[in-house]
Amino acid sequence: MTAITLAQADRLIDAILARGAELDCRPLSVIVVEPGCKVKAFKKEDGSSMIRFEMAYGKAYAALAMGRSSKLVKVRAEEKPIFMRYLIAATDEQIFPEGGGLQIRDAAGEVIGAVGVTGDTEERDEELAAHGIHAIGLKTDEDCAAIGRRRGIRLTNR
Repeated sequence: MTAITLAQADRLIDAILARGAELDCRPLSVIVVEPGCKVKAFKKEDGSSMIRFEMAYGKAYAALAMGRSSKLVKVRAEEKPIFMRYLIAATDEQIFPEGGGLQIRDAAGEVIGAVGVTGDTEERDEELAAHGIHAIGLKTDEDCAAIGRRRGIRLTNR
């Protein structure tokens, strides 16, 4: 299994922070993790509130653990609260089901990591995560699902 490189992680985070500044977002915190959710890189803008590392990590963890965006993990938590409460407890409270966490895929569609963004609205965090992935030429789950739909293939982790 290939993992995102440090150079890619740094560029991804920098792209998110630059876009956040363009959009006048609140102070952002961004994490990039490898498969297995080992931290590759993290940046926290000046003025970010407490526990932003944990929130960003939890979003990335949710994306990897559930094989979908953390926003979709939130939907699952609303639909099946007992099931998700168990999963959250089973991971020592590491899953944070809130938008802003996306899996990162390479050109072939292989998961090479995840990104977690926190600091602005859930929708903006999610948008920024996708922006960073695309800015460095990588793909999101949605990109790969769209390709699969055109080819008549369905991703198994959706």
